Amino acid sequence: MGDFKEQIAALSPKRLMLLCLEMQSRLEALQRARAEPVAVVGMGLRLPGGVNDPESFWRLLRDGVDAVTEVPADRWDADAFYDEDPEAPGKTYSRHGGFLEGVGDFDADFFGISAQDACGMDPQHRLLLEVCWEALERSGYPPESLTDTRTGVFIGMSSHDYGQLLMRKGAGEIRDAEMINVAHCIASGRISHVLGLRGPCMTIDTACSSSLVALHLACQSLREEECRMALAGGVSLMLTPDAMINFCKAGMLSPTGRCRPF
Repeated sequence: MGDFKEQIAALSPKRLMLLCLEMQSRLEALQRARAEPVAVVGMGLRLPGGVNDPESFWRLLRDGVDAVTEVPADRWDADAFYDEDPEAPGKTYSRHGGFLEGVGDFDADFFGISAQDACGMDPQHRLLLEVCWEALERSGYPPESLTDTRTGVFIGMSSHDYGQLLMRKGAGEIRDAEMINVAHCIASGRISHVLGLRGPCMTIDTACSSSLVALHLACQSLREEECRMALAGGVSLMLTPDAMINFCKAGMLSPTGRCRPF
């Protein structure tokens, strides 16, 4: 520190002024980088209520559509797990939620994935591949044009229902690759692999804020110039009643399926 002070003291007034101007310029550049606007150039999505693109999402909002329904029969038997008594063990006092349709549908050939591997993939991974591809198509960037580019992937994901279903099959029935195919890290890694991306790649689990944190990290990575473009989003599918049972035991769900805050 003493040497630094001596060096500063030895500078002429003109040189000192130039140094101050240079430091001020660097500081302003850093501040600009932290607040650099980020452009959203494409979007893909699947939401309850039959939403499968931005246009149908807008119609749902515009028309005030209620996308909450009773548990579909293809998820689990709502009657078997329902009990109006909140203390009933292994039961839920709620039978409503927001559910996507056709979560088992997937064009494996389109992504170069075998039918056998597709069956072992968490449906959440399949949804992510589809909506990322659609987001790129809407952006005007052909997916193949991103090969070997510094494009990042940031995915929020906290539910693991499909892995629980596989565990219930029993060890003798689980193929070696199946448990790998449901790992959260594979969700983002598979996107980077299929598209040939070379930017940062990560799956974030911060519970309810996972997608928001993924978006924050994507913006941060762009501003730090770690990547030139980023795919950011999140996914969550309810495939078993386990989470609903736990939430009911904590008194977190509405018996009617409609929120009543305050």
